[in-house]
Amino acid sequence: MPSPSQDSPLKVLFVTPECAPLVKTGGLGDVSAALPAALREAGVDARVLLPGYLPVLKAAAPAVELATLGVLGHSVRILDAKLPNGVPLLVADCPGLYARGGGPYQADDGDDWEDNAVRFGVFSRLAAILGTGASPLAWHPDVVHCNDWPTGLTPVYLHFDRARRAKTLVTIHNLAFQGAYGFAQIAGLALPQQSLGVEGLEFYGRVSFLKGGMVYANAVNTVSPTYAREIQTVQLGFGMDGILRGLGDRLYGVLNGIDTATWNPEADPLIASRYGPLTLDRKAPNKRELRSRMGLDVASERPIAAMVSRLTSQKGIDIVTDAADALVATGLQIAVVGTGDRDLIARLEGARVRNPGNFAVVIGFDEELAHLLESGADMFLMPSRFEPCGMNQMYSQRYGTPPIATATGGLVDTITEADPKPTGFLMSEATPAALIEAAQRALAAWQDPKRWRAIQLNGMAKDFGWTQAANKYIEIYQKINQ
Repeated sequence: MPSPSQDSPLKVLFVTPECAPLVKTGGLGDVSAALPAALREAGVDARVLLPGYLPVLKAAAPAVELATLGVLGHSVRILDAKLPNGVPLLVADCPGLYARGGGPYQADDGDDWEDNAVRFGVFSRLAAILGTGASPLAWHPDVVHCNDWPTGLTPVYLHFDRARRAKTLVTIHNLAFQGAYGFAQIAGLALPQQSLGVEGLEFYGRVSFLKGGMVYANAVNTVSPTYAREIQTVQLGFGMDGILRGLGDRLYGVLNGIDTATWNPEADPLIASRYGPLTLDRKAPNKRELRSRMGLDVASERPIAAMVSRLTSQKGIDIVTDAADALVATGLQIAVVGTGDRDLIARLEGARVRNPGNFAVVIGFDEELAHLLESGADMFLMPSRFEPCGMNQMYSQRYGTPPIATATGGLVDTITEADPKPTGFLMSEATPAALIEAAQRALAAWQDPKRWRAIQLNGMAKDFGWTQAANKYIEIYQKINQ
């Protein structure tokens, strides 16, 4: 498709399987709401394409139908709506594929939908159609910005489309999720035969949506500079390190931002007591409320180390449980909120039973409770084995709650322990011993009020907004459109 002129804004179709607050399983949902908004503020005509899950259809009502088209044997209506933040939203309404209970990828029992290959194959094909001159819409994007494996086939379809077509960028939010399926599962997706070999989609005898996206996109990025380097190694490349190294200058690392309006302790409606850099003493009522809500010993004067996370091995939950007794013996109270692996939940419950009043667990996710943990805790735990970007460490610094985190991925890109302006504490490796040692350093700093206040203020002074990231994405869009 023709490149945008100087008089015409760059047009970007932001294709994503989730978008907060309508549907969210992790950081991708937050990014999908905040980044398009930041792009629009920078002058880009960004619009989001999202599957018509039940919560999306409910939020979009009443929506205007823009077109109906057949996509790989499925009838898909394109609905015109808006996100709560005002960003234009295109909804792919296909009830048989998306309007069902459970989450975007899984049923209520936690098992993946058996037809995910078809669900996201159709979604990817739709995005590709909207990126060509054959689109039924009057609006034609210059760039189709794809996010994670569910959109990975979009660059494949576009690459082999002879019509005028948009350029493509694929953002990898987590390389561990690759969308790998058997050849029989993708039989109805009408993928070009020449795309199915080892130089294309084939990956160890299966078809990988994410690999296809990386191979055929005009550019690929991940969500922090350090993670972009780490995934080119055998240790963190999940078998794709060679492919990633082969991308050369087509691979970028762009650090995520955070929504600084939603995550602002001076104006947060979800916390017990609002505060800022000049009023940090007002943080104390949040700590009292957190103890009460979580069932921690309310008479304790210990510092609280909190964690809001998916309960997975990646996030180091087992590291926390293995270190729990030693952390409590060191002088900490621990508060954990999240959902995830049943075995890890059992280990967390075991740590709670062993440390009554000093180790609390809430299984589930509650946005208000997440804000209370950020505002009420003294420290925030992120002992991740790998972390593409991470957002909680940025929320925490903004809330004057110094993080204790592994020196990996976006964590090492956003947390500073060295002078002159430390903002948190970095673990040398993702192990219980390293977590205990870093927690001891944090506790020593907390026991020095002047030093602790300086660390808090350093973190609260950092700019984690989306402006800088949006500008870097615009540079990539412009480069691939040259």
